[in-house]
Amino acid sequence: MPPTFSGPEGIRFDFNDGARIAFPKSDIPWRVRLRDRETETVLADMPLNEGTLHSTRRSFVKFGFEIWRGGQKIFAHDLDLRDRDVRIDMSLGALGDHLAWIGQVECFRLEHQCRLTCVMKAPLAALLRDAYPFIRMVTPDAEDGTLYYASYKVCVFYNDENGIYQPVDYRLAGLTGTAAHILGQAPREIRPRLSDIASTPPLDEPYVCIATQVSGQAKYWNNPHGWREVVAFLKQQGLRVVCIDQKPVAGHGIVWNSIPNGVEDQTGNRPLAERAMWLKHARFFVGLSSGLSWLAWAVNCPVVMISGFTQPFNEFTTPWRPINRNVCHGCANDPRHQMDPKDYLWCPRHRGTPRQFECTRAIEGQHVIDMIGTLMTEIS
Repeated sequence: MPPTFSGPEGIRFDFNDGARIAFPKSDIPWRVRLRDRETETVLADMPLNEGTLHSTRRSFVKFGFEIWRGGQKIFAHDLDLRDRDVRIDMSLGALGDHLAWIGQVECFRLEHQCRLTCVMKAPLAALLRDAYPFIRMVTPDAEDGTLYYASYKVCVFYNDENGIYQPVDYRLAGLTGTAAHILGQAPREIRPRLSDIASTPPLDEPYVCIATQVSGQAKYWNNPHGWREVVAFLKQQGLRVVCIDQKPVAGHGIVWNSIPNGVEDQTGNRPLAERAMWLKHARFFVGLSSGLSWLAWAVNCPVVMISGFTQPFNEFTTPWRPINRNVCHGCANDPRHQMDPKDYLWCPRHRGTPRQFECTRAIEGQHVIDMIGTLMTEIS
């Protein structure tokens, strides 16, 4: 699709997926200079008889450009998003990604005062739409052909070694920082707002929620006794233990994981608002580096997050974050290792050895129980 806006002399331009400036054929060569106005860096300064100049950077940049022909200045334009139609696509993200990113998206809208459309998956739009009335949320199959002045993609970009799509490597930025850097925002942790969540607790007795399933084996709590010990401890404290995973059994190939015995099974393909309701009224949540931990955080439910393959800065801040630094850990945030999301058994340092997944296998049940005890004391 050609650039959406017209300039003089048949020039067209926009800032959809980077700066794009298209020139009609001319016997007298055009000359174009593209700048980053924030850093006063000249990104391109070149002649051409026709064609399109497309910036290398696709994340937010305060672009400006000037165009000459035959020594005469024809046109100049500085990016200005105020009152413009702008599109942010984060539809490739999952639950945790959306909850980490939507606050940055709203800050972007407020800073630039643009008419913002955000492309996202339908369940996430349903969860967030009413809480962000000034962001038009659409699904990928419901876009209406709006001609946008600028567009940006917020995603975890693997193999982006040259920083074309994300100016800071996702492994160093953390999930919240990834969106902030792509959109030119100052990285900061922003708890998202959600659409109205039911105010009536689903149970009369005190309960906690847990979630034990994730999208790759490195994310699981691979200690074979851990969940059994934690569930037993929670029940001894007089708490009902409710599992809100989507699936009771999940895995890939020959590796499958079941929810712990003895929990109340609320698994199933339920609306996210229902999951949020369970979490809103829970005493606390015990989970992994997954979207349900982010959802618990979003509704101000205290979170005990068990993770070894990520560094704590990768997720939101929680004081209850058991990790064993005496063993291999943090590979997901190590720039020496490129994550392969298609490899269910990804373990870049110790795959195929007795040390595979030791990052969580070495997190003992008692370690988590002690942290839960501290949490229970603080909230009692």
